[in-house]
Amino acid sequence: MWACVLELNVWRRRRRDAPLVSYQALCRELAASGPGTFGDLDSVGARSVLRRFSDAWFAAAKRRRAGDSTARFPRRRRGLVPVRWYHGTYSLDGRRLRLPAAAGAAPLRLRLDRAVPYPAGQVRSVTLLAEGGRLWLEVTAEIPVAVHPGGAAPDPGRVAGVDLGVIHPYAVAGPDGHGLLVSGRAIRAEHRMHLADTKARRRATAGHAPAPGQRGSRRWRKMRRRARLVEARHRRRIRQAQHEAAKTVITWAVQQQVGTLSVGDPRGVLDLDAGRRHNLRLRQWQIGRAIAVLRDKAELAGITVHLVDERRTSSTCPACRQRIRKPAGRTMTCHTCNISGHRDLFAAATIATRTPNAGGGTDTTTAAAVLPCVVTHRRAGRHLPGAGPSRRDPRRPHHPPPATVTGAAAARGPVGRLRPAPPPQHKVVGSRSTATAGEEPQTRQRLWSQH
Repeated sequence: MWACVLELNVWRRRRRDAPLVSYQALCRELAASGPGTFGDLDSVGARSVLRRFSDAWFAAAKRRRAGDSTARFPRRRRGLVPVRWYHGTYSLDGRRLRLPAAAGAAPLRLRLDRAVPYPAGQVRSVTLLAEGGRLWLEVTAEIPVAVHPGGAAPDPGRVAGVDLGVIHPYAVAGPDGHGLLVSGRAIRAEHRMHLADTKARRRATAGHAPAPGQRGSRRWRKMRRRARLVEARHRRRIRQAQHEAAKTVITWAVQQQVGTLSVGDPRGVLDLDAGRRHNLRLRQWQIGRAIAVLRDKAELAGITVHLVDERRTSSTCPACRQRIRKPAGRTMTCHTCNISGHRDLFAAATIATRTPNAGGGTDTTTAAAVLPCVVTHRRAGRHLPGAGPSRRDPRRPHHPPPATVTGAAAARGPVGRLRPAPPPQHKVVGSRSTATAGEEPQTRQRLWSQH
């Protein structure tokens, strides 16, 4: 169906007609095509594909109007497109799902590998999608906001600043001198090991890999299937780690009764060209997803999230407001007021004092910063291989510890054959040495070394 809409717009473009991109116009075209045009796909699922195409087209048009020349309209064919069914068009009973089909066709019955964690009355839509060679069901449910006991509800007057980063996805500075650092080194290691593993796999298969366009190549299909499986597993691991990090922040905020989170928005740095390697780090950062995940979990807990400008927060002293040179490590020291601490927490303390400007422009600073004195350290991505002492990453080279000999065997000396250590190597730096003609070559070499 997605390919049919693309072909239809190609024909209209050749005739110099206006493209069909609005959801209403596409639905009228679908109704005029008649039943059974797209096989067993019913009208509800077909309309969800049309809405997805329309949203993608108008999103690209909005970006191009804003001056983004890199935005592209949807013109690429897609083999599998997610299909959504809304409440009342499907039936969900425990782990059994019944999806409607076109008139005269049998309904699609699916059995889930686990039960949906929400009551059937709260589920608003289900989406059938394929990722990494597997069939997935995405569930959207309406969940009530958490109810806190008396005296433990978040206070909107208590504000905490959140600084987003790569090494520390979330650094939070609370109102009472409490801070939270969520380490994302396991997430960064997962990105690096996945990239190295992908490059090694390509080098290993480059010699016998068939051409991508070779017709009927079963070897190429197997290679692509394996690559898709590994890529999907990597995305699932990163996505779960991001949710764990955001959940840690919201749990800490509820314990501190924080009702407002001021989050520094660093998406302006994405427009800067910082080189090939650093641009890759920024792309793997996924700033928009980190903000969206934190906002969703905060709304569920009854906490308000404000986006503020985070410019110069990592290079400004939160106490005296003086500029500080960027340190080489994670500790920032102000030589004006002689305070030092973690630079991400200092940035979060400065962000907590900023309020969003309703009229646009630079955010305003209203109060003095509260520096964290008690810092809580947490780690995101404990499920990742190699993150814990009992989970070894199979992609890392394993070096077993050297065997130790104790008891009587140790008294007899080392076990096995030992080779003598090579003689030390001496480096000769651009000088000359004289030797007589009757000297041996070894002596001449020794004279060069001694010189």
